[in-house]
Amino acid sequence: MAARSQYEELARQLSAIGAVKRGMGRILPPDCPPASAGVLTLLDRHGEMRMSQLAELLAIDMSVTSRHVAHAAERGWIERKPDPADKRSRLLRLTPSGTEVLNDLAKRSAETLARYLDDWTDTDVGHLTELLARLRSSFGDCRIRAHHDSTTRTPAG
Repeated sequence: MAARSQYEELARQLSAIGAVKRGMGRILPPDCPPASAGVLTLLDRHGEMRMSQLAELLAIDMSVTSRHVAHAAERGWIERKPDPADKRSRLLRLTPSGTEVLNDLAKRSAETLARYLDDWTDTDVGHLTELLARLRSSFGDCRIRAHHDSTTRTPAG
């Protein structure tokens, strides 16, 4: 097991990743803020879904999710269709235009990473990718763990 100081340094490095995320956010087109990119990415990854499921995956409030969905829908990137199982609900689906936006974002991201990591070897990039995937896997579904942790903590910690 790693020493406490290693975990402290890892926590500092993960906190500093915000600068990398902000840098990647600057490559987005002006009409596609990070939240919209997140909505499109989740719809692409998970397929059509209700707004409630999207809000859960984004780990944000329904009202905030609704604003992000409205932004993407106004641009034609997603469509809202009646849910055949419950006519009161709507299913959100990525449109071909939304897929084009995602393809553009993937291209921009790859080009940006290639530019900033041009002095890294393929092995280094592969290793970082593997380690980040492993870190994410170790945390599992953070929403479930956060709920579990908050309900099982003792007053002392």
